[in-house]
Amino acid sequence: MKTQGVLLKSAIVAALGGLLFGFDTAVISGAEKTLERLYHSQYLSAAQWFGRPNLPAGQSEEALPILQKTSFWHGTVVASALIGTVIGSILFGRPADRYGRRTILKVLGILYFVSAVGSALAWGMISFSVFRFIGGLAVGGASVISPMYIAEISPARLRGRLVAITQFNIVLGILLAYLSNWIISLMNLGAWEWRWMFGVEAFPAAAFFLLLFGVPRSPRWLVAQGRLEEAKDVLNRVGTDSGNVEEELQAIQKSLTDDAASLKEPFFRRKYLKPILLAVMIAVFNQLSGINALIYYTRRIFEMAGAEGTSALAQSVIIGLTNLVFTMAALAVIDHFGRKKLMLAGSIGYILSLSIVAWAFYSGAGGVMVLAGFILFIAAHAFGQGAVIWVFISEIFPNALRARGQALGSFTHWIMAALISQTFPMFAEQLGWRIFALYGLCMVGQLLWVLFVMPETKGVPLEQIQKKLAIG
Repeated sequence: MKTQGVLLKSAIVAALGGLLFGFDTAVISGAEKTLERLYHSQYLSAAQWFGRPNLPAGQSEEALPILQKTSFWHGTVVASALIGTVIGSILFGRPADRYGRRTILKVLGILYFVSAVGSALAWGMISFSVFRFIGGLAVGGASVISPMYIAEISPARLRGRLVAITQFNIVLGILLAYLSNWIISLMNLGAWEWRWMFGVEAFPAAAFFLLLFGVPRSPRWLVAQGRLEEAKDVLNRVGTDSGNVEEELQAIQKSLTDDAASLKEPFFRRKYLKPILLAVMIAVFNQLSGINALIYYTRRIFEMAGAEGTSALAQSVIIGLTNLVFTMAALAVIDHFGRKKLMLAGSIGYILSLSIVAWAFYSGAGGVMVLAGFILFIAAHAFGQGAVIWVFISEIFPNALRARGQALGSFTHWIMAALISQTFPMFAEQLGWRIFALYGLCMVGQLLWVLFVMPETKGVPLEQIQKKLAIG
């Protein structure tokens, strides 16, 4: 019981990186329309600096609709954090191998804090983008290191549920961001409202940093460093599948010895093609659902459907709560039903919900139908892709390649997230309801991939998964 307590505490603390990940990702949804108005003149200046749009003869730039003049630059500012996540997802993998997973998690805590305070005090478009970029570095790093750390301290029978705590915390962070935005909007803070929305993140960031001093290092990292006695002590504290620490230690050593050459050879080799393609495809499909468009532009989407101001923020809270409830459901069953069945259920839910949303916008059915469609959408995401992606990517690579493999999956995920989030304002303006139909079509592709390509990794020890995938 004591062992399980140490394991659970360590997993929860590491997963707080996911809570900050979710909060940082979603918090801008409550402020992005204010930022669009606040930085409108700066967007126009940027457009003039980099070139005006082509205009018909005799037509002035002032005649263009506001969104047409500013949507690109507004999308770029909103996506500045995502640019950071792309870099962060590949920046921290090797330092995590050199300095340890726990040490890098502490660095991420500091970056989250700096980003929160800096974004709240930003004095213009550029400074705001820089501090959001710093937060993005932390998000990208957390998406790699938090699940990797938890996977490496967890026995196989519990690994799915414990790694999925990261996803639970991500959606809890999203819900807290929506709830925080809504509460702040009710406080009538005027011009300071948006600053408080970003600034409150400093408190959980500081807590995350301090709590990390109470968790152990990854036993697999310790073995890789030759610190066997420390690794044995950690395994005694967090537990093993067989209950035999010496046996677990030998299995880890053998795996690392077998993979020793992998640390020196190129990552992109034919022998690793299968896990590489699996990681890339699950990450690509995750974002082709349009999930980040919903998270970043929740308020805007509901206002497109007819909701107003505070009402749109309240509906965002409903979306966040649904996300949390269905993530908890997935967390409870992921090690029972497995990763593949959850992905199948989620894929079907995506297709149905996106079809409903597209039809609601096309027919003018109103905000209630849009809300219902997005509730089903977020439920499908939480129960399927959202719960599975970080667990799956953390499992499919050999020990010696896990940091690079996790970084590849996360890098792909955030590249796609940046692309979707940066282009959504323009595509929503030009395509209208068709943008949701396009996301739904992409999810038909995911359903086929899950049915015919995705393997099941439920209950398989990390050291055996590479054999299951025929790596070598």
